[in-house]
Amino acid sequence: MAEADTTVPDLSALEAALGYTFRERAWLERAVTHRSWAHEQVKPGEEEQARRLHNEALEFVGDSVLGLVVAHYLFDANPDLTEGDLSRMKHRLVSTTTLARMAKLLELGEHLRVGRGEEKTGGRRKRALLADVFEAVLAAVYLDGGYEAAAAFVRRALASELDAASPESAAAADHKTLLQERVQALCRMTPTYTVVETEGPPHSRVFHVEVNWGERNTRGTGHTIKSAEMDAACRALEELEGSRQKAEDSEPEAAASRQAADSIEPQATSGEQQAAD
Repeated sequence: MAEADTTVPDLSALEAALGYTFRERAWLERAVTHRSWAHEQVKPGEEEQARRLHNEALEFVGDSVLGLVVAHYLFDANPDLTEGDLSRMKHRLVSTTTLARMAKLLELGEHLRVGRGEEKTGGRRKRALLADVFEAVLAAVYLDGGYEAAAAFVRRALASELDAASPESAAAADHKTLLQERVQALCRMTPTYTVVETEGPPHSRVFHVEVNWGERNTRGTGHTIKSAEMDAACRALEELEGSRQKAEDSEPEAAASRQAADSIEPQATSGEQQAAD
């Protein structure tokens, strides 16, 4: 075990970014502590002590608080929408993609305490990890200041997303449907999803799902199988869009090459020249 790091991080800048000052800053300190860092601070066999240091239990609380706050907001703002519309809008707002994007804007990754191995693999930039720390920070605000403080934080952090939320935008963000339409148009196949790996404790499972069509496959992650499937579909769409853009970019060069080849007059062979003479 490496020597324990007893340094208390200065989280004043993070509090300013969050728009909330903690009465018990220990909640925020735990919220930005990844399990990889916590396990480096304890001796082998002291997993229970490590659990008291890292943020996985807070992620569990934050996930529930986030769902309640967003559902409450959508219900008040859209009293005439159906349950299906509200569910799709909520799913988009609490998705890994949305939360990771908001975490980046708040620069949560810069304040995250991660272990050496996680640091080397770019853990601070991983979407799933950033979404997790957003939920943990929300839980810290809730446990320190109560529901109203947590709801105010969500409304600030997700303001642009909440304002833009609509049944149409939610439907457009249904990555699984979009991917199925694209794949069927390209090769008349239907993508299939398979859970290839599950990790983490029971209260904070992370699912790894692979989407396949033909010889192509892409992986995604999430705290539920549904969210992992959506993440895999989103990544697959990004790859398809990248391939399409690359093909479009190369088409002018290919056309120019064909035009140049067509403009070159074929040389007569020696046999053809003799026959002509």
